[in-house]
Amino acid sequence: MDVTSHSPWAGTGLDPLSGRVLEYLVGRPSADCLAVADAVRASPEETERALEALEAALLVIRVEARPPRWKAVPPRSSLGPLLARRRGELARTELYMERLHEIYDSASRAQTHLVEAVEDGAEVAARYVHLLRSSSHEVLHLAKPPYVTGPSDGPAHADAAQAAVREGVRLRSVYETEGLTDTVSLETALRGTVGGGRLRLSAHVPIKLVLFDATTALLPLHSDRPSTGSLVVRSPALVHALVALFETIWEHATPATLESRQDSPVPRQGREPAQVDERTREILSLMATGMKDDAIARVLNVSRRTVQKHVSEAGSALGARTRFQIALLAAERGWLRQGAVT
Repeated sequence: MDVTSHSPWAGTGLDPLSGRVLEYLVGRPSADCLAVADAVRASPEETERALEALEAALLVIRVEARPPRWKAVPPRSSLGPLLARRRGELARTELYMERLHEIYDSASRAQTHLVEAVEDGAEVAARYVHLLRSSSHEVLHLAKPPYVTGPSDGPAHADAAQAAVREGVRLRSVYETEGLTDTVSLETALRGTVGGGRLRLSAHVPIKLVLFDATTALLPLHSDRPSTGSLVVRSPALVHALVALFETIWEHATPATLESRQDSPVPRQGREPAQVDERTREILSLMATGMKDDAIARVLNVSRRTVQKHVSEAGSALGARTRFQIALLAAERGWLRQGAVT
């Protein structure tokens, strides 16, 4: 009879050869090593080692003779203690397994805590409001379409749309220029600058992202479907990398205070060249980021015709014919806000 994983011998811990040797001996008064080796089809050396292992396990005994003969001990009295020892070993292994699982479960909970997927839209909005209001140092914000808006989003989303940072907390936002054209995003951007928040524009923002006190990040599970849920990231390494990403985008983005909106006073800078006023400077800076006339008009709350007038007059003053030439020459003259790209 072969000793396999489906055999009753599998639970004893015997190797296949030892099992075959024991099976041969239990049916005979005794046998020498050569007879056993021939019966189990193994070499004498392999059979000798199997017999010694069975002797150490108290399953066979050596009968004094020349050559020595081997005799099986009554299975009930020999295998009983062996199986009892095996059950004890298995019980200890099972206990150790439970301890290992507790360690694994604890580590898994910690990992889940570091990166958590939140798929319910209302919970995402509530988490955002909580993180924003509990921030005490600085909030960093990358914004791009599509935006999650609409009455169907419920009260939690309404709270998120109206939420603002606490007094004394710095807010820095970078909006993608092509996305800063709808009413909600524009109002959000304006509200962020009321308390001293700083706003910049970039032709390309790679991801929607909010960073709270450089300890927690909130970003969408799917960039093209922000309403399907968000990731809450608390892993220090990942948050540090996301902060570095924000700083790189911020460094290359164009400052936009929106001070020259039609409904805001237009400050004059005595140090600016006499041939360009603040509004023209603002319009050219936004144009240099790649924004179209309609988008610039909406951002500054002026008419499209006003934008075109300022761009045309700047082109005439600079001797430029194309928008690219205007932006390039305006940058050379120092007419653009610091950080504007052409």
